[in-house]
Amino acid sequence: MNWENRYNNKMVTAEEALKNIKDGNRVVVGHAAGEPQHLLNVLADKAENYKNVEVVHMVSLTESRYAEKIENFHHNALFAGNSTRKFISKGIADYTPSFFYEIPKLFDEILPVDVALIQVSSPDEHGFVSLGVSVDYTLKAAKRAKILIAQINKNMPRTLGDSFLHLDDIDFIVKKDEKIIEIPLPKIGEVEKKIGEYCSSLINDGDTLQLGIGAIPDAVLTFLESKKDLGIHSEMISDGILELINKGVVTNKKKQTFVGKTLVTFIMGSRKLYDYVDNNPNIAFYPVDFVNHPIEIGKNDNMVSINSAIQIDLMGQVNAESIGYDQFSGTGGQVDFIRGTSFSKNGRSIIVIPSTAGKGKISRIVPILDEGAAITTTRNDVDYVITEYGIAKLKGKTLRERGKELINIAHPDFREELYEKYKKKFKLEC
Repeated sequence: MNWENRYNNKMVTAEEALKNIKDGNRVVVGHAAGEPQHLLNVLADKAENYKNVEVVHMVSLTESRYAEKIENFHHNALFAGNSTRKFISKGIADYTPSFFYEIPKLFDEILPVDVALIQVSSPDEHGFVSLGVSVDYTLKAAKRAKILIAQINKNMPRTLGDSFLHLDDIDFIVKKDEKIIEIPLPKIGEVEKKIGEYCSSLINDGDTLQLGIGAIPDAVLTFLESKKDLGIHSEMISDGILELINKGVVTNKKKQTFVGKTLVTFIMGSRKLYDYVDNNPNIAFYPVDFVNHPIEIGKNDNMVSINSAIQIDLMGQVNAESIGYDQFSGTGGQVDFIRGTSFSKNGRSIIVIPSTAGKGKISRIVPILDEGAAITTTRNDVDYVITEYGIAKLKGKTLRERGKELINIAHPDFREELYEKYKKKFKLEC
């Protein structure tokens, strides 16, 4: 099939396609590395053509230039990223809290989608395009949009699973090849290595893992080469997992669902990772309301989730998204997977956190969370907490026991101060 001839009437420039955005519309943008860069650049360049347009998305990996054009656009962030948190802090953009797995439901019931801007692979011989590196909420936004504008980019990998749309379902096609956004490999220091080593002690042969992105998850992976038949059921993966797959450590043989397949909803990494997932039947991409649904997660026995935090108090309340009143990131999928592991037979959830911030001047384990801080994960949900000083097991422990466990893994410079606060809280004489 010569799709270009058949769909010639849908092929337009970005400028022409974006004219279909009307004042007051809600525009949902494809997520993370799947962000349609060309469409957003043109949108920002033509800002004077719009008024009161709401732009909604999670992680943005570009400059998000539209967000500063407040006379034309209003950004509604579902996750604060490097380029968007400053606009939220200034009060010219908003943040909407949500569990990641419930975002598609928002588009069904609360935040109707007028226009979706997405990026897809080249069509196959049947006219299907793949959402590539980001299926997540992007698929639901595309299906719910009154107008769907898709940037076709030959550099977008064709990922398999529930990741496809047909050209018949797209209203306007913009052909523009550009580099898919890549994420540099993180630098792993001694703190991350130590945390990674402690994490690996809680991971057994045959476990199924959820890992995030960054130095600590990558450090964990470096200590897993002696493990056997690990599985992956994770909202995302990055380059760190490739070596374990290639060495046969990750086989997915012991999973109860998607046996033999790595299950994800999006990825971020290098071109090497994107090339690996291209047409790879061992990697299954599915929407986030399936991948991150706690009940689906819990169908796997021996599920282990590993997530990071900004602060944790002596009761075990976890702040993973704000610095005081300032929104730093978002809820993301942390709670999805922590609760999913609670449904899993022999499931374990782990919060990883360096003991200090500010070059050692600030303790991340605190008597109480900072004023204005969000509670991302409640004390009822927390299981294990790991710093470079050890492992604290909180689930099933009293508040007094939790406090002692956490003080024991705090940085030594802050333990005395923490213990004084602990004694005051629990009215202890010594």
